Amino acid sequence: MTIIQLEYLLAVANCGSFSLAAEHCFVTQPSLSMQVKALEEELGVVLLDRSKKPVIPTEARETIKAYNYIKEAVSELKGETAGKLRLGVIPTIAPYLLHKFIPAFVRDYPKVELEISEMITSDIVEALKRDRIDAALVASGTCGEGILEQELFNDRFYAYVSPENPLYERQNIRIEEIDLKDLVILSPGNCMRDQIIELCQARRSMPSHYSFESGSLDTLMRIVDCTSCLTIIPEMAVEYIPSDRRDRLKTLSKGATSRKIAVAVRRTYVKNSIIRALTETILANVPGAKA
Repeated sequence: MTIIQLEYLLAVANCGSFSLAAEHCFVTQPSLSMQVKALEEELGVVLLDRSKKPVIPTEARETIKAYNYIKEAVSELKGETAGKLRLGVIPTIAPYLLHKFIPAFVRDYPKVELEISEMITSDIVEALKRDRIDAALVASGTCGEGILEQELFNDRFYAYVSPENPLYERQNIRIEEIDLKDLVILSPGNCMRDQIIELCQARRSMPSHYSFESGSLDTLMRIVDCTSCLTIIPEMAVEYIPSDRRDRLKTLSKGATSRKIAVAVRRTYVKNSIIRALTETILANVPGAKA
């Protein structure tokens, strides 16, 4: 077994194709295929299922995972910020935060291969536990046991109120003044929905005129614009509201009207230098964020 054989094997597993893996490794496809085949013969197991498109690892995938783990651990010991970072992001963070730090992260850490997936919190927790992603940007306190969270900054909640709603004339709204029948919220599965329900101290089957499976805050605001409803949005979404609609924003006066944005990782995660680079880049490029 050689390092180059393992590199070729990992390339096929990541690319899902022998031809793409060969291009990635700057070798011919026959040469790469021969080395992978030699490795399988030496180990006495089939490591790749060639009948599937894309090519996927067989049940012997632990060999690939073990090599990847060792490679990343060695980079960590060398003090290198290198390797793959599979990052999950919840839908109420992704549209408002990613573009602020990704250009700087890619520029400053060219040896990190960044893969991003937008996922709801329950899927993020499952993906972390099953090693499908390495880390995630979430609302703090939503991931449960076995997941470590590093808090980054507070994200205040605001009410977004229709001009036809009785609360529109108010600049500051108390939570208990909100008529739950007028409140439109995100669909089940979005952690911000649960936070808003808890904030309002309402039962989980709270009445609402509308419920959306898209998980889109923008959709909720558009519904408010054409009805007499209101919704609650995070501060990171405020700057994207057109100036002619900023009058619909109202502060909330009750305590704990915010969420904390955090980086979540598995307790056994070894890429500490990458996570450190991620958090530092976010804090340096998001206005108002504090270490």
